[in-house]
Amino acid sequence: MGSIGATAAPTRFDENVCPQAAEDPLFGLMAAYKRDSFDKKVDLGIGAYRDNNAKPWVLPVVKKADDLLREDPNLNHEYLPIAGLVDFTNAAQKLILGPESPAIKDGRATSFQTISGTGAVHLGALFLSKFSEQKPTVYLSNPTWANHHQIFSNVGLQIKTYPYFDKKTKGLDFNGMMAAIKEAPSNSVIVLHPCAHNPTGVDPTEDQWKQIAALMKERDLFPFLDCAYQGFATGSLSQDNFAIRHFVEQGFELCTSQSFAKNFGLYGERAGVFHWVVAPAPGAQDAVKRLASQLAILQRSEISNPPAYGARIASKVLNDPKLFAEWEEDLRTMSGRIIEMRKAVKAELEKLNTPGNWDHITSQIGMFSFTGLTEPQVKAMQEKHHVYMTKNGRISMAGLNTGNVQYFAKAVDDVVRNV
Repeated sequence: MGSIGATAAPTRFDENVCPQAAEDPLFGLMAAYKRDSFDKKVDLGIGAYRDNNAKPWVLPVVKKADDLLREDPNLNHEYLPIAGLVDFTNAAQKLILGPESPAIKDGRATSFQTISGTGAVHLGALFLSKFSEQKPTVYLSNPTWANHHQIFSNVGLQIKTYPYFDKKTKGLDFNGMMAAIKEAPSNSVIVLHPCAHNPTGVDPTEDQWKQIAALMKERDLFPFLDCAYQGFATGSLSQDNFAIRHFVEQGFELCTSQSFAKNFGLYGERAGVFHWVVAPAPGAQDAVKRLASQLAILQRSEISNPPAYGARIASKVLNDPKLFAEWEEDLRTMSGRIIEMRKAVKAELEKLNTPGNWDHITSQIGMFSFTGLTEPQVKAMQEKHHVYMTKNGRISMAGLNTGNVQYFAKAVDDVVRNV
């Protein structure tokens, strides 16, 4: 028998070819929290809704839809079409574009079910990389959802950033954002968060959205609208899709990614949709068919068929007026609890006379808040007080409740004064 030489390498992919990757910071934070045995530890890292008892919340309407599915004698586990569950994608299209959208009425929109919002962003990025006449530069807000950088760079697109968060005001750097958009070359892709910006919780006003759209139209820029929190920001589905509706009404060609993780609590079911809207022009319907045919090829090569369960749950709710109304109430429950926690945090900090202005806690919106804490302060929050958040000071407001908000505020007060 032969033997393996002593100098043989275990793999051809050595450390120069395939170096050790850094652990994903967010999932590393989750692991550190789970290892912590302190009884008052607080998890403000992961972007998932928790109820006032710090427990995952299955929406009552989701439970009802689940019961209906299980009782359906025709339920099976066959493959979905490549583009997904049609009843789901059609309803999702109306939800995000608006039921009276001119893009839907004119047949200028196509929709593909994806692996949640992440898969939708990836499908759009892949299409832009493969079919753009010249690969466009992608502009991301500074800061943005960390995964944006990986998704767009992994398909070979160049990334630049535009100013977004003003550290002094802890609000929107609107002038900086507009100046960067004005300088972006035509055909560049501008990635925008239509509501509940991740990670800052800072959104443009409706008037600012109109100014952004007008400038992008003038500069011939392509909007990529990543919508992960419709209905979760304000509690109003129609208010939270204002930016998308406005861009469509202004005649843009655009794409948008849509997640049902947060607003349905279907985190692990990975239910999402990618939508492409072509501009109103002769031949628009033929154009959207061509684009859809290529999106189908990309989808087939990546996942073949999307998963069915989460889509069926969401479809039941979206297509039943009574269940839909119950879902809207569930959304108001979640968004309302988060708003109350914002008020509570601010009130506690003001009661403690914590140095600084804390108005941004209540002026920011949605699941996340940029606290303004520095990296050393965040480190002290974790090491001294067992409060876990991302190193940039972003917290998930859903991790706060009436049982820990006072403890959290006292911890913030301590590190602001002493670190």
